[in-house]
This record gives sequence, structure tokens and C-alpha cells, in this order.
Amino acid sequence: MDERAQILLKTLVEHYVSDGQPMGSNALLQHSGLALSPATIRNIMSDLEAHGFVASPHTSAGRIPTQQGYRFFVDSLISVKPLALQQVKLLESTLQSTDQKELINSAADMLSQLTQFAGVILIPKRKALIFKQLEFMPLSDKRILVIIVATDGSVQNRIIFSDAPYTASELTQASNYFNTNYSGQTFEEARQKLHNDLKKMQADISRLMAAALDTNDQKDTKNKEDVIISGERNLLNVDELASNVTTLRKLFDVFERRSSLMQLLDNSQKAEGVQIFIGGESGYSPLDECSMVTSPYKVDGQVVGTLGVIGPTRMAYERVIPIVDITAKLLSNALSK
Repeated sequence: MDERAQILLKTLVEHYVSDGQPMGSNALLQHSGLALSPATIRNIMSDLEAHGFVASPHTSAGRIPTQQGYRFFVDSLISVKPLALQQVKLLESTLQSTDQKELINSAADMLSQLTQFAGVILIPKRKALIFKQLEFMPLSDKRILVIIVATDGSVQNRIIFSDAPYTASELTQASNYFNTNYSGQTFEEARQKLHNDLKKMQADISRLMAAALDTNDQKDTKNKEDVIISGERNLLNVDELASNVTTLRKLFDVFERRSSLMQLLDNSQKAEGVQIFIGGESGYSPLDECSMVTSPYKVDGQVVGTLGVIGPTRMAYERVIPIVDITAKLLSNALSK
């Protein structure tokens, strides 16, 4: 693509992002600053259209960027605008909590607030809990308190409901057996070993210990949100998305189910720095009409998750990219503290 074509494509993308209207040759001539005739501009735009960088909507003689046009713009023509100092200070002041969950939720909210799109964050993967000691204590006939002491010094309390009542001596026996045979293992490792040992153990005691292991999974499943999403309703204000009910339905189904979105974010954290998926580049059809800008974030120099923004392909990439980039860096600093 020669320099004149690049200037015209850059002009087209920037104005289309700004007002959402196709641009004709006269408008391009006026805003591009090129000393060319309208006929020459029409010829250049025809070439760009033939190569897939722009398209002509049926309702207008003007042109709009295609996914390929946005990609060339982002890779070769974009002028990224530094984030305003006021916005940086707002991010810094927001990301001050010492609670990890609060930090991540705040970061998702800020991504949404600053871009007016949907902010998404893949949360850090929880380290497997390795327990040092487990103790059963009776609360009532069929309610039992499980006290779990982990090797990192943390203590967790869980309540389980048994099928039958247990005496204090039976609970002590179960605790002793468990600590002797499974201390120093993760819950998953202990569960596998327990299942292999079931035939060797007294049936009612084995069920008690299996219940103690299962309650760990139940708690995690209930409370764990692998992907935090904030501001998805902002996308209802994007004209090209709001006018397409099918696209919106698919998009909100993604937000609801989250599993495929989590996989996409998980894959994107393997790359360094900001990544941009435009339209179908994500390989996930519900996002074909959207773009996603992502960046990995770290704890003590190690990548633990990904954050990003989902919005229309007609987004101000030069403004969204630094927001995502700086949010990732500030969240990394906050989590590392």
C-alpha cells in the first residue's frame, strides 16, 4: 500500500470511528490533506476495496473500513494517544486495596468506565490447597465442623452434613486416620488416594472423609468466578451492535456462559503486551462483530491472568490500547504488593 492509500485509509478509519458514517471521495479529499483530484481518490479507494481494506455499504456511495482495514490500521497506521494524567491518577487511586478480589473487580469496573465498553478479567488461578492437618468436631447429630489447617498457615472452617450421627471418638478416629495418611497432599491428591483406599476402610468413616473432601470443591464452585465482567450493558449503546439483535443475543450468551471467553483470555495471556483481536480473528463466532483488546497482568513478574475490553470493531483503538496497557501494569503492581 503506497503512502497516499495509507493516508486515505487512516483518514477513513479515524472518521468512521468518530461518527459511524461512510465517507465519500469529497469528504476524504477535504480531511486527508492530500492534493489529489476526486477522480484519483476514487481510483485509490477502488483499489483499497478490491484488496479488501474497505467496503461500500448498499445504502451509501461512501466507504467504511473492513476487518482487514482495521487490522492494517492497528498494525501500521495507528497513533496511540497517551492516557491523560487525570485518568492515570484515577486508576492509581482506585487500585489501592489489599484485597485481591476487590482489586480485580475494581480494575474491571475502571476498564468499563474509561472505555464505555465491557471490561473483562481472567482471575489468577488459585493455588492448590495443601493441608497439614484436618479435624472433625461435632456441632449436632448430623452437622460436623471441619477445621482445615494448610501448609501456608491458613485455617479454613467448613460445615458438612452427614447421613448418620457420629460419636466424638469416631470423629477423632477419622481425623487421626486422615492426618496420618493424607497430610501434605492437595485435596485432589488426597481424594484420589482415598478412593483407592475405600475398600480397606470402614464404610461409614470413609463416607465422612469423602464428604470433607467434596465440601472443598463445593465451596470453590460456588464462590469462584473465573472471569469478571463489568459494564456489558454499555454495548447496548453501540449503534451497530444494538441494531443487531442476533449479534447481541450471541454476545450476552458469551457473557452468561463465560467458558469460551475464559479460554480465549487464557490463550491471550501467553503473549507479551497488548493483543488486539478484530472481528473473526478471535476464532470465536459470537465475537465476529466485536473487537477485544487484551493484556496479561503479573504478580511478582509472573503472568497470572489477562484483562481486556470487548467492544465494537468501530472502537477508538488509539485510546483503548493505552487504557488496557496501563490498567494491566497498575493491577500487576497492586497485586505484587
